[in-house]
Amino acid sequence: MDYDGRDHRPPYHPDGPHYQYPPQSYVPVEAAETRAWSGRFSDLPLRFRLLVLAPVAAFCAAAVCIGALFIYYTVAFPDPLSMRLKSTGPVIRIVGHDGSPIAERGVSRAYVPLDMLPARVTNAVVATEDRRFFAHHGLDPLGLLRATLVNLKSGRLTQGGSTITQQLAKNLFLSSDRTFARKAEEVVLALWLELRLSKTEILELYVNRVYFGGGAHGIEAASQRYFGKSARELTLPEAAVIAGLLKAPSKYAPSSSPVQAVTRGRVVIGKMLDAGFITEEDAREARAAEVRFSPLMRVPDQADMAYAVDYVLDASASFEGSDRDEIVIETTLDAGLQRRTGEIVEKTLAASGATLNAGQAAVVVLAPDGGIRALVGGRSYADSQFNRAVKAHRQPGSAFKPVVYLTALERGLTPDSVVVDEPIRDGRWSPKNDNGRHVGATTLRNALAQSINTVSVRLLLDAGADKVAATARRLGMTSPLKANGSLALGTSEVSLLDLAGAYAAFANGGYVNAPYAIRRIRTGDGKVLFQRLAARSAPAIPRRSVAAMNDMLSTAVQFGTGRRAAIAGHMVAGKTGTTQDFRDAWFVGYTAHLTAGVWVGNDDGQSMNKVVGGSLPAEIWHGVMEEAHRGLAPLPLPDAAGRSAPLADAEKAHPVARIEADFIAKALTPATLAEAEAVPSDRGASRIEGAAGQTTVTGTSRIVVRPPRAN
Repeated sequence: MDYDGRDHRPPYHPDGPHYQYPPQSYVPVEAAETRAWSGRFSDLPLRFRLLVLAPVAAFCAAAVCIGALFIYYTVAFPDPLSMRLKSTGPVIRIVGHDGSPIAERGVSRAYVPLDMLPARVTNAVVATEDRRFFAHHGLDPLGLLRATLVNLKSGRLTQGGSTITQQLAKNLFLSSDRTFARKAEEVVLALWLELRLSKTEILELYVNRVYFGGGAHGIEAASQRYFGKSARELTLPEAAVIAGLLKAPSKYAPSSSPVQAVTRGRVVIGKMLDAGFITEEDAREARAAEVRFSPLMRVPDQADMAYAVDYVLDASASFEGSDRDEIVIETTLDAGLQRRTGEIVEKTLAASGATLNAGQAAVVVLAPDGGIRALVGGRSYADSQFNRAVKAHRQPGSAFKPVVYLTALERGLTPDSVVVDEPIRDGRWSPKNDNGRHVGATTLRNALAQSINTVSVRLLLDAGADKVAATARRLGMTSPLKANGSLALGTSEVSLLDLAGAYAAFANGGYVNAPYAIRRIRTGDGKVLFQRLAARSAPAIPRRSVAAMNDMLSTAVQFGTGRRAAIAGHMVAGKTGTTQDFRDAWFVGYTAHLTAGVWVGNDDGQSMNKVVGGSLPAEIWHGVMEEAHRGLAPLPLPDAAGRSAPLADAEKAHPVARIEADFIAKALTPATLAEAEAVPSDRGASRIEGAAGQTTVTGTSRIVVRPPRAN
């Protein structure tokens, strides 16, 4: 019989003979699901209660933390307005070893109250940096959302969501580290500033403290730097140019690119029009007006000199606050060599860096007495201000081996002493040669030239790691060194400046001089605040050892791993260095005139594509030193008898001054253009005209940028 889909069992009835009462704990599922909620929160399922309570608990915890931070900030900074810059301060002028100007800082530190600035100046800043500044309370969710959408649409970071208040909080209290913790603190500080200060006070602090490029901090300094007048006298086009610098001060600074600065200013004018600060007629007149820059900005700018200038200012920080109108810092720097070194680094990495996965490089050039002639701390100061030549500590690899060999020489060996290249073990560690082979008996000279690892380790173990570390200290290396067998292969981290300083002792006859950049600091009226003594101590390295090291290290360049560094007509000595997995590559070398060190690698320690010290670093070293030796007569390296060019002769051989075309005029005028026609209104002036408009360099050194002609 087929089943018809019906239940044929009779229904149970409580009075029926077959009825059984269900257990008391049993509740039908349907009843549990359909039972009405009693209205009590505790009767809700646990997961729903957690969903409600977790955000509330997080909000309460955040409120408590923010409240505690508000109290802390109020106690630590009872008056935020006290964070104003000093109303006056010295102008700091930095000059090179030949007296030529290199940089100027602190053109003006005057604090200008907001009510003394024209509305067009503050409106330009608000329009370009935070259009909703007067509407939000420190944070702008709408602005952040708009910036996020623009960035997503463009596929890259083109806009930021920080308000003026957030930028002021960062400027006053925080570092530039890009971490979530710092960003969170920035948000809290912005809210606190909004509670403590009025909008006018916040904007006033901001425009008087923010960096406008070219060494100018604050609106008054920027106005004096670029236009030679007070911020109270800025026209609308000039105000737009200065406000436009805030997006990228190093990129848009008129001292490095007047045309880019004016072009960016026109973008700001458009933003002011969109925000309703100016009319169509105002915008049209401002775009058509010419912009005249001050001759004061013709001092060579930070784009070329920045790393060296930062190093000098750090070393002279104790004099910056002196109660003086002007401080002159006389340095050992060679402005022309500094500029060319930066260009060579950028050009080399642009040509080969991407293919070889080499993102950064650093270079330092030293005179025989330790004076820094050039110092480049990275590929681009605009992208990263971290000075890799001074502050980065990396493994030098085989570039450290001369320290081991010097220790061996001082124990009685000579370049012709025979050593054995064979497997060696230090405990559980057994070093390998780069080529995986062993040559057997060889001379000390050949072992260093070919950078044989096992020989270096054997020499260290024979002398003792402590002895080698002591030699490194004697040569001026200050970094902590691990006194073990691997020290022979350069596994302890050092700075490029320290390593180059150690090699300089081989170049100058055995004198160890700490690298320095400041010769003298004086006031504008001639009072000396600091003078470096040129006293010479006894040699730290015996003459015989110096001669032997020069013999071996020159062989390394002539026949060994450093062949690409050779300079025609000059005796060159040096050593390559490459660390494990090609993370770092070095070349440090010298002539009787100069010592230079080069490091190539990546900031994150990422491996390069088989870059060794004898390739990219040696090429950069060759380019820099070839430039540095133009016009210098060849000199022999110091020998056992002490014969070498005295320091005074070496200094005389170096050109006292180089005649160079004005750097701004050179940048504005392509080499292929014929001499620009004279401007009738300004005798002796020159000008060029192109798609970006017309740029004129007047006979009085004033830079004039006129807008492009309307089509």
